Amino acid sequence: MIRIEDVIEKVEKNRPDPDIDLIRRAYLFSALHHRGQKRASGEPYLVHPLEVADILAEMRLDEMSVSTGLLHDVVEDTLIDLDTIREYFGDEITRLVDGLTKIAHISNLSKEKQQAENVRKMVLAMITDVRVVLIKLADRLHNMRTMQFLKPEKRARISQETLDIYAPIAHRLGMGKVRSELEDLSFQNLYPEEYKKLSKEVEARRPELEVMLEKITDLIKEKLRENDVPFIEVEGRVKRLFSLWRKLKKRKLTIEEVYDLIAARIITPNDKKICYVALSVVHDIWTPVPERFKDWIGNPRDNLYQSLHTSVISPTGQSFEVQIRTEEMHQIAEEGVAAHWKYKESRLGKREEDESLDELRKTVEKLLLPLVETTETTEDSEDFIESLKLDLYPKDVYAFTPMGKIIQLPRGSTPIDFAYAIHSEVGDNCTGAKIKGRIVPLRTELQNGDVVEILTVPNSKPSRDWLNYVVTSKARNSIRHWISEQQRVESIEIGRKLLEKEAEKFRLSPKKLLNSDDEMKRIANEYGLGRPEDLLASIGYGKTLPRNVLAKFLGAEKFAELDPEKKKETRLESGMKAVKKFIGLGEDAIIIKGVDNLLTTRARCCNPLRGEEIIGYISLGKGIVVHNKRCKNVQQLMVNKERIVDVEWAKGDGQEIQSVRLLATTENRTGMLAGITNAIAEIKTGIRDARAEVSKNDRGLIEVTIEVFDKKHLDKVITSVEQVPGVIAVERVNS
Repeated sequence: MIRIEDVIEKVEKNRPDPDIDLIRRAYLFSALHHRGQKRASGEPYLVHPLEVADILAEMRLDEMSVSTGLLHDVVEDTLIDLDTIREYFGDEITRLVDGLTKIAHISNLSKEKQQAENVRKMVLAMITDVRVVLIKLADRLHNMRTMQFLKPEKRARISQETLDIYAPIAHRLGMGKVRSELEDLSFQNLYPEEYKKLSKEVEARRPELEVMLEKITDLIKEKLRENDVPFIEVEGRVKRLFSLWRKLKKRKLTIEEVYDLIAARIITPNDKKICYVALSVVHDIWTPVPERFKDWIGNPRDNLYQSLHTSVISPTGQSFEVQIRTEEMHQIAEEGVAAHWKYKESRLGKREEDESLDELRKTVEKLLLPLVETTETTEDSEDFIESLKLDLYPKDVYAFTPMGKIIQLPRGSTPIDFAYAIHSEVGDNCTGAKIKGRIVPLRTELQNGDVVEILTVPNSKPSRDWLNYVVTSKARNSIRHWISEQQRVESIEIGRKLLEKEAEKFRLSPKKLLNSDDEMKRIANEYGLGRPEDLLASIGYGKTLPRNVLAKFLGAEKFAELDPEKKKETRLESGMKAVKKFIGLGEDAIIIKGVDNLLTTRARCCNPLRGEEIIGYISLGKGIVVHNKRCKNVQQLMVNKERIVDVEWAKGDGQEIQSVRLLATTENRTGMLAGITNAIAEIKTGIRDARAEVSKNDRGLIEVTIEVFDKKHLDKVITSVEQVPGVIAVERVNS
């Protein structure tokens, strides 16, 4: 078990003149208030804050961070409040503890929304004080190290969240060591069998690999000395298990085909010129692979990472990677923004320390800007998490503006992503693009080194189709925002016209109604809406009936007195029934949850059948269009989630008849059409149309339009046709 003296020893080693009394007081306070509490392993709870403090001391963080590590669970897990923390430890530690407590404590929300809100708060807390997330990462790292005492399902959930959110955040902050350990631990818990198998393979080869690495590093040292190239260290490593597993899975390789299974690393004094000289020495020893050379010194990654990467091939055909970086670059690669707390000579004065922290805050803001934009622009929990994952993935396409500015984007990015990366207005007004002087389609994937010129027209606007070929969350959210705003404007106008029309039926002045701001606001509030415009938009979307709005405006008594529809109600109901019967829905085939008296139609693209899972979409001014949940168009509709409504099949015998087209692929021989139509007729199913033709590959194609009641009936027909000799396949055909 870690001791507080071990933590203090590390702090004293890494920081001149630390406030050890603060750390001791934090330890005693934590020990007192966590007394009697146990972890899932059965050990005293105090072990956890001690281990977190030790990780923070390893990171060389200041004593405020280490003390907060000791106190981070006190407010959440004991009866202590923030005022008590402030009284004992001051405002700065209180702010850090408060930030961590807010991240951890969210209730009355679904797990997805809890995760989204936790991450939102963490991202915003990072901007205010990056130490909050560094402490949170240390907390998560120790929890991942002790996962074996939790239930398998909880281990899997926490590991997936770590892989999706925490490891990428560590990567974004340049913290290579923390990211690597989080990824490997997540891999071990999520895929235990694959982890064991791969670990066994690597361990079987380790003696051979280590001998090879020793020869490589010894040769590099020898050649560097011969050429008078100074170096601090030359080390070798075997590729991490998670990184190796991901590469094997993504590229469908065997372990023998991985070119960077082993790698050597040269660490030089703090002069980047020496790195390039060392690179020339390496290329003199072995043959370089040109397409696998990366200069992250000349073009640093967005997380501050700098290094030269080159892949080489030995005379025996063995390929491996060599990384070359200065001592300072190595420290930043391992520790990222946490490297800020390394004091090389003497402790900074108060003024210099404040300036240094302010500079760090600006650096962190730059690193996390895309995450903050995602946090501010995305409201839906699922969209937020997905957008955040996109922003957290390593970015490795480097394109240039005509003026030479580097734009860093994810793999698969298009000119539209490039345009939005420059500025939102450039993206919104984009009409075309040139790559290396040639006009290209906007769906073109960008490659490293492309020079991209965006063509714009002031009044041009985004297209919904762009969502099919953008990958950055900034571009996706900007396009969605524009579409949503545009449709909102249209919905407000439709809602206004519908309300005016309804008011005229009651012989009310539409202007009097719409200009009554106080009344309109009151009615909007009764519907849970904030402004009159929201109420009009809701009417335009079809979610609120204008008739019901008038009822609230007039009051029940006056509404009943003026209601022109009261006498026509029976005629209206029979008309609605006739319309529904005409379009083949039956009287109550589909029910819209929470909305009454709205016409529903089945989407032609998928023609849903009773018994299939369905989803409703509010079509502007056209009622509810019902789709099969598996319809290819549903994904596009989800862009406007506020227009999605819950629908379900009404209870009853469901005997309304629907036409469905089937396409049977058959052998090209006589009698196939007769055989299929007989099979359908035998199960008492009506046939409206049947036609046959021969395909280019000499197969028979027979299309039959049949009459069915529901999905079970359709499945029965398909099974019957499949059993006809000579039938190869049967599928349902939608418009």
